[in-house]
Amino acid sequence: MSDKPVFLTPTGLKELEKELAHLREVRRAEVAEKIRTAKEFTDTTDNAEFDEAKNEQAFVEGRVLTIERMLANAVIIDVEHARHDIVSMGTTVKAKDDDGRLAAYTIVGSVEANPKEGKISNESPVGQALLGRKVGDRVEIMVPAGTVHYTIVSIE
Repeated sequence: MSDKPVFLTPTGLKELEKELAHLREVRRAEVAEKIRTAKEFTDTTDNAEFDEAKNEQAFVEGRVLTIERMLANAVIIDVEHARHDIVSMGTTVKAKDDDGRLAAYTIVGSVEANPKEGKISNESPVGQALLGRKVGDRVEIMVPAGTVHYTIVSIE
């Protein structure tokens, strides 16, 4: 991961800090115990439990490093003072498509993006198309399924 900014809401920051603490305080100890137990069964040659535990350790340590880098490059989105006249990071946009269906999207950084929850990345095609727009603006967005048109109804 490069040193590019990692946009996080205050909630997203807390979630990453919580995950990092869990990895450091709980998961490391659990994996160390698995390694110790696996070593007791037999030597480490052809020991599937040992190999699995070492792979798990590598995953945990890799995730710790990734989160530490994200936190070091974190830019906190000020959702409390976000403008509501223009789509920006941290705002929730309600938009209607040409069929009259209403969609709601909260613009967040890529780390917090979760389309099932309506959280879309500022780097996604939809997020990029909506950023900087105002209520009443009509946007055309190229998505994998084709072209979608939205009219912005509200910005919260």
